[in-house]
Amino acid sequence: MIYKAKKSLGQNFLKSEPALNMMCEAGEVSDKDTVLEIGPGKGALTKKLLEKAKRVIAVEKDHELFEFLQEKFVDEIKNGKLELINGDILEFDPTTYYLLLTTSYKLIANIPYNITGAIFKKFLSSSFQPEKMVLLVQKEVADRVVARAPGNKKSGGKESILSLSVKAYGDPKYIMKVHKRFFSPSPKVDSAIISISNISKNNFKTGKEEELFFNIIKTGFAHKRKVLIKNLEDLKLLEVGLPTILPTIFEKLKMDSKTRAEDVNFEKWMEILHLLSTDL
Repeated sequence: MIYKAKKSLGQNFLKSEPALNMMCEAGEVSDKDTVLEIGPGKGALTKKLLEKAKRVIAVEKDHELFEFLQEKFVDEIKNGKLELINGDILEFDPTTYYLLLTTSYKLIANIPYNITGAIFKKFLSSSFQPEKMVLLVQKEVADRVVARAPGNKKSGGKESILSLSVKAYGDPKYIMKVHKRFFSPSPKVDSAIISISNISKNNFKTGKEEELFFNIIKTGFAHKRKVLIKNLEDLKLLEVGLPTILPTIFEKLKMDSKTRAEDVNFEKWMEILHLLSTDL
């Protein structure tokens, strides 16, 4: 089958054996695991996962590729090792899918660049989170996600809403760079493999606290030219007098009033959250 990648679906097929093997290794895939794969494409990663996992559930939006995969993996589908789903991953609900409901699962995929943020949000904030995620993303995105993360070689740089949103639910790690030449067609930028482990909602006592955290970081980053304390004055928190409370919070946390949002690490953001939660 001759298949031309669809730009509209962000299709760039990975053809590097070392990278494919590393994704499985980073995911610590074993014969006890159920793995959810997004956009299996021509099935290169799917094949590797099937060699190691108990079962693979692959969601492919492209109907032509879905039919191609049905033929390629006909035996694996018959014996129940592979479940192919023709659909949009952003509309896929793991909580209504029996094979995922009956076990924990890992999410391992080479994801389309244009829906990276949506995938992070969908699965990390879900009521049924994966136990681990291994994703091939744009290198720039990978660098942002692991910024200031402990134990990461790429842990320099500034914090961002994306980085904090990931760290709120798990521990991101930079695995390896994948040069653009290892894709077909070749994208304009390099990619990188990242993993997110220890995924949970343990950082939040309640759903309201979880909602407040994202309200705080979005407000904190709202105006780049403003210092953090001034941005946070715009928070809508009942009738709390934030201009009065915030200087006290910054003093408790030994934070300079001239500090900007991008210079505050995840741990400090969590401390801000807990102090504001206490004051409500």
